[in-house]
Amino acid sequence: MKNETCIFCKIIKKEIPHNKIYEDKNVIAFLDAFPVNKGHTLILPKKHFKNIYEIPEKTLWEVMKLAKKLSITIKKTMKADGINVYMNNEEAAGQVIDHLHVHIIPRIKGDGYGYWKNKKSYTDKEMSQVTKKIIRAL
Repeated sequence: MKNETCIFCKIIKKEIPHNKIYEDKNVIAFLDAFPVNKGHTLILPKKHFKNIYEIPEKTLWEVMKLAKKLSITIKKTMKADGINVYMNNEEAAGQVIDHLHVHIIPRIKGDGYGYWKNKKSYTDKEMSQVTKKIIRAL
């Protein structure tokens, strides 16, 4: 299923130029047009799934299998000190394009990229309550 207004679906249909790193029948990877660091790559399923809640596990596995392979390759080729692998789900979590995608970001010590600046803490009681609440919901 394709979404006619989705920029990633347009890239998959080759309507928008991109720098493809990898493609098979289920997934595609290309350089992010606005990278955090050189080599910043996006991996996405070719079928349009909005986020992690919608994607079938088998398809998610294909995306994550490629994420591992590309993380190793990108770290080596870009001489990175580390790699971030992450996915934003929904606007509140920073998702800008509503087509599931995983970021592979090569990191260099001191590159200035950061997150989790407003960390919060739990009391022991709160942590116990939250743990129990999540376990009950499983």
